[in-house]
Amino acid sequence: MHIAKQLKDNNICEYLLYMWQVEDILRAYGLDEERLATEYATRFPLEQRAQEAQWLSDLCRMMREEDAQQKGHLQMNKGTLVLLADLHAQLLNSPKHPFYGATYHKVLPHIVELRRRGDTDKGELEVCFDALYGVMLLRMQKKEISRETLAAVQQITQMLTMLGDAYKKEKEGTLEL
Repeated sequence: MHIAKQLKDNNICEYLLYMWQVEDILRAYGLDEERLATEYATRFPLEQRAQEAQWLSDLCRMMREEDAQQKGHLQMNKGTLVLLADLHAQLLNSPKHPFYGATYHKVLPHIVELRRRGDTDKGELEVCFDALYGVMLLRMQKKEISRETLAAVQQITQMLTMLGDAYKKEKEGTLEL
């Protein structure tokens, strides 16, 4: 909970990736709230454990209610993605953000290729986040990642960093569109 709050305040894109990871962790524990409290929440400082365990329990409940036990994402995470997609579209249509548009056009061939290989129904940003999350999982598993994939992920990361910065400015009321 504390990590998620810090990320949400400082880097919305990292927040979303973190929340996807939390969803997978909860699934790995079978949404077993007791195990999460006794095994996983113990990783947090003693003074935060009860809050973290309650937060994890609440997320488990939401995942059951939203039928996300096996796959998919919580509505709150989908909502974050929608907000980012709306901002993405605004930035692309704004003459005040030509660098964002140029970065997007560098990333677009990678998005097209990723969509071709995977779920064609996903929006562009979800495809980008899926790519970053997939590479993160490959790194955790110490699997080899091709040079082409790393180059694509670097460009995607650059675009999402710009998007995250714009989101933060929008929240602060300083973004000009």
